[in-house]
Amino acid sequence: MDHSSHVSHMDMGHGGMDMGDGSCKISMLWNWYTIDACFLSESWHVRSQGAFAASCIGVIALVMLVEFFRRLGKEYDAHLLRSFQRAAAVRVATDTMGLTTEGGLPSDRAAFPGQIITLRATFVQQLVRALLHAVTFGIAYIVMLLAMYFNGYIIICIFIGAGLGKFVCDWLEVKIRFDDIAGANKAGSAGGISEPTVCCG
Repeated sequence: MDHSSHVSHMDMGHGGMDMGDGSCKISMLWNWYTIDACFLSESWHVRSQGAFAASCIGVIALVMLVEFFRRLGKEYDAHLLRSFQRAAAVRVATDTMGLTTEGGLPSDRAAFPGQIITLRATFVQQLVRALLHAVTFGIAYIVMLLAMYFNGYIIICIFIGAGLGKFVCDWLEVKIRFDDIAGANKAGSAGGISEPTVCCG
């Protein structure tokens, strides 16, 4: 019984084990395999140049997804921070309205200078943060496993995906107020740089 089409063989870089019999080509050294290259499982068995091109495009998209979800996590944290700041402003305004009692004495709710207001994420908000982190980590781990096949084309595609992901999803935006320019010149340092904007936003 011929099992050659189902059994993967290892090419250790000596040039004598690649028989070209249709089985998976897997190497622990740098290689440029295209036809019969396998990644992650036997089901990902490249049998044509078109399939390999599609694999390369898929790897680029996968790495771009890492950058997208990483940026999405940052944007969600920034969204929570803005909502916390609004809630803190409302609390301070409420405490300021009740600074004194009828007798003119300070109220227990008075917001004194240096007071710290602690706001925590809700269960749902923290769950969303954890899920975004898990998805980002999971996709990045898959990319790492793909790189461990030492396929030159795949590694180049990983680099391309990282560059495109940064270009598309992590565009730097700078907001500078005119008042800050004078202050920065006096202090000898620059300021006003905000976080990069989210993908396509």
